[in-house]
Amino acid sequence: MARIIQSKFPIDLTPSVAVGFGFPLSGDAVFIPTYTTREQTKANLVNYLLTNKGERVFRPDFGGDLRSLLFEAVLDSTTDSLQIRIQNDINTFFPEVIVEQIEFINAPDNNQITFNLTYQIENFGIEDEITIELE
Repeated sequence: MARIIQSKFPIDLTPSVAVGFGFPLSGDAVFIPTYTTREQTKANLVNYLLTNKGERVFRPDFGGDLRSLLFEAVLDSTTDSLQIRIQNDINTFFPEVIVEQIEFINAPDNNQITFNLTYQIENFGIEDEITIELE
């Protein structure tokens, strides 16, 4: 009988070897190293979410456009369409990430939006969450 064994990148097994770098790019050595798949995936997703469409060279369709909400009226219809687009883009750009929940908490009186993304990294059994507050 076959059984599924959780995947693990070999680089995760060596704690002193960095997998990549995180954000913001302002640490003691400019780059903040990430040492696990979980940290790097989270850094990649935050980078995607805070990048505006058309901002990335040679990839004009890359980006979550969350910062563009700062200049929009905070409406449920605005966040509903953005939620669907972010779900589709994450499926395209991050095929190893399974989105469990995308939630926008609107506070129109304060012109504030809180974005929550709960996700799982496929074949790794890693679950994580990202919360971004836009004011």
